[in-house]
Amino acid sequence: MKRGREAFVGIDTAKVRNAVTVAEGGRQGEMRYLGEFDANPDAVAKLVRKLADRYETLHFCYEAGPTGYGLYRQIVSMGHECTVVAPSMIPRKPGERVKTNRRDSQTLARLHRAGELSAVWVPDETHEAVRDLVRTRATAVEDYRRKRQHVTAFLLRHGRIFEGQTTWKGRHLRWLDTQNFIHPAQRLAYQEMLNAMRAGAERIDRLDTMLLEIIPQWTMAPVVAAFQAVRGIGFTNAATLVAEAGDIRRFDHPRQLMAFLGLVPSERSTGETRRQGGITNYRLRVSSQVGSTARVLKSWRFVEIALADAGSPFFGGQNGEKSAILGHSDRTEPGAVPTICLTPPDRWTPGPGAEAVPPHPLQLHPESSVPGVPMERIADCKRR
Repeated sequence: MKRGREAFVGIDTAKVRNAVTVAEGGRQGEMRYLGEFDANPDAVAKLVRKLADRYETLHFCYEAGPTGYGLYRQIVSMGHECTVVAPSMIPRKPGERVKTNRRDSQTLARLHRAGELSAVWVPDETHEAVRDLVRTRATAVEDYRRKRQHVTAFLLRHGRIFEGQTTWKGRHLRWLDTQNFIHPAQRLAYQEMLNAMRAGAERIDRLDTMLLEIIPQWTMAPVVAAFQAVRGIGFTNAATLVAEAGDIRRFDHPRQLMAFLGLVPSERSTGETRRQGGITNYRLRVSSQVGSTARVLKSWRFVEIALADAGSPFFGGQNGEKSAILGHSDRTEPGAVPTICLTPPDRWTPGPGAEAVPPHPLQLHPESSVPGVPMERIADCKRR
């Protein structure tokens, strides 16, 4: 059987079965819907091998979604190219009102052949694991905020108003414990709310302790440390930003990083009319840490520094590599060799029974607060 030269495979993934379409290379190449196949690894491997016998080069693609990156890693491990597509960037016809698995796979194969799909960055397994932990903490923080709101709303509904200035600290917490209600049902309801709130706080403490144990062993730990050189960014914010954004060298320009973080204003203009809306803050909604860190980066007016020096330990490299986006900090004294410790601020205390993790210092350039970058280079870029 004669082998084709090139084929583009669109996969509409699902929990149980995947719909697969093959589009042969060339503008007039044939497009065939192969049907639905089991989504387990053995069935996927069998399908890939069968297609590899028919075509010299295969280009797979599927939408990013709840099925994760396991399919991507399996296809890449078998020696083929695979693209995980950003669903929000797929071109769609406004008049299309029918959506099926077959049509979705055909659309992916056709657009992939035309080069109209935008790929998402795929983290490695370790990076994905750290990101899962960071997102779990963000979920815990949001859950804790809602539980505190339940307590506040319950007390306000019964006319209990705290007259102090600072809430959710020592005096306010003691005041919460003194509140009593006549009816037993109300006492039980209030006590359950307090217990849920305290359980949420303990959950956050446990996750903070886990982050302190895992981040120093991560390959991106120096980047987390470097971000803490920027005034206003602490350990948790830095870890969250690095876990979500990954290696920032993949961004060719600071505007791309700001767009990734959701700080770019939306716009709808036509002719002489220009309308700008709010920021496209998708990732700010994903995590409050990403949002606060992104605002710090914007307020510091980050600049692009072309790191052509080979001495930069992780941001720089040889000529032609992508530049890094760095900031300037005045934390260090002139002539001193500063260090950045992968520990949170002093006010942080570990949870019950947890031991404090010793600092993990990172040696920096003697004249800079950014690893491997002399201070005068940062100052020159800021003046520009």
